[in-house]
Amino acid sequence: MIELLDNPVYNALLTGDKPLSFGDNHVKYFQEEVSPYVGFAHEYEKGFENLHEIFTTGRKILYANPSRIQIPAGWLLQQEIKGLQFVYKGSGQIEIDFPNIVPLSYEHVPQMVQLAKLTKPGPFDNKTIDFGYYFGIFDLDKLVAMTGQRLHVVNCTEISAVCTHPNYLGRGYANSLLQHQLQIILQHGQLPFLHVREDNARAISLYERLGFEVSRPMNFYFMKRQ
Repeated sequence: MIELLDNPVYNALLTGDKPLSFGDNHVKYFQEEVSPYVGFAHEYEKGFENLHEIFTTGRKILYANPSRIQIPAGWLLQQEIKGLQFVYKGSGQIEIDFPNIVPLSYEHVPQMVQLAKLTKPGPFDNKTIDFGYYFGIFDLDKLVAMTGQRLHVVNCTEISAVCTHPNYLGRGYANSLLQHQLQIILQHGQLPFLHVREDNARAISLYERLGFEVSRPMNFYFMKRQ
């Protein structure tokens, strides 16, 4: 199943995230408030052309591919990020209690969006929580750290939105939240994976300590329809 992670967005839209999927037989996408991700088979050459016909001017998308691409006609590149895909290679189950970690719900979305805007873990909007399994750590009523799941590719589950408020770094919150997600995913018989900027040394060090290993490069293209 690791091969499916070569095109994780498209394969998630076809499988585990199909209930959130829109599109046709060739191209798939999420509602923008869930995620700007779009996907299509690597060998399908008219993917961006089809998306251009579907979307209206100004629609923002995010496309992920292990290989570098040329920006297609009709699309304006807003940002390109060189990233890495990590797959969990640790052994055994994680059996730890997490008393300070609580489930997040729609009532927490404003704080979740605010924290994501501050820490920039990746696209996060009002319905991103629909991917499920979002948990956080609070200081009184203030959300100071969170993480959740995003892409679900058959038996592979992506950990996403790993973020901690800058004033609360160094307290082990990200480590606890990641281990909590690993516990959930492994108990469900799934293989954890995640994506990270290739220059995010702090995060990469943490992921490697937890048992993640690099699977492949992954390039992210933020674009807007012209």
